[in-house]
Amino acid sequence: MHPVTVIIPTLNEEQRIADAVSDAATWGNEVIVVDGGSQDDTVARARAAGATVHVALDSTIGGQRNLGASIARNDWVFALDTDERASESLRDELGAVLSAPAHDTYRVRMRNFYLGRERTRGRWGRDWHVRLYKRDLRFGLSKVHERLEGISSTGTLRGTVLHTPYQDLSHHLTKMIKYARWGALDLHARGRRATVVDLAVRPAWRFLRDYLFYASFLDGRYGFTTSTLTAYSAFLKYAFLYELGNSDVPQGGPDSAGDKISG
Repeated sequence: MHPVTVIIPTLNEEQRIADAVSDAATWGNEVIVVDGGSQDDTVARARAAGATVHVALDSTIGGQRNLGASIARNDWVFALDTDERASESLRDELGAVLSAPAHDTYRVRMRNFYLGRERTRGRWGRDWHVRLYKRDLRFGLSKVHERLEGISSTGTLRGTVLHTPYQDLSHHLTKMIKYARWGALDLHARGRRATVVDLAVRPAWRFLRDYLFYASFLDGRYGFTTSTLTAYSAFLKYAFLYELGNSDVPQGGPDSAGDKISG
């Protein structure tokens, strides 16, 4: 077991949280779950599995991780999600890295599994994230694609994280809608508005990039399916952005100039 605090953000993860905590506890000497206000049995099951649980209502994932780091008892923390597991090689490597760290952060490659097989092509095949870091560093508070700030140097771990983000296609579509909405909110907050190019060209480019340039066509029907879903995800994000921008425009005649459609 290594002197590292594993921080797991959660929201309605009762099906996976107990296994995630139990697995992390085999290699990290502290597991902290920061819950975003689950309506199911996530908190109780996390505590039963041995985690320290704190609740951060209406927080982003970055905010949840920051809260966990602020109360961690170790100098080093590892950010993990409920659908991720450290590989055996990563667990073995952490001991050597933590005994003589040469950087203040370390990035790790995600091995992504979807619909029963590993996605090895395109961005899924070279999916790197900074996950091991000094506890005084903090993530930005964007709703999606949160990143650590103030990094001075980053090392690379050879071990990997095994990632199964979606239980099935229905689960994938549910999460796709949620993250597309969050992505649109981030863009809207920065003053972006959806254009015809965003709605038509971006999804088409995503499909061509994944299917042709990333060679997903070599995976047959699987590659066509995943490339199409990637394109659809891009369309959803900018469709939500269009909706948000439209809510800024007064609707109706002069008498209703102050009214807005809710976004």
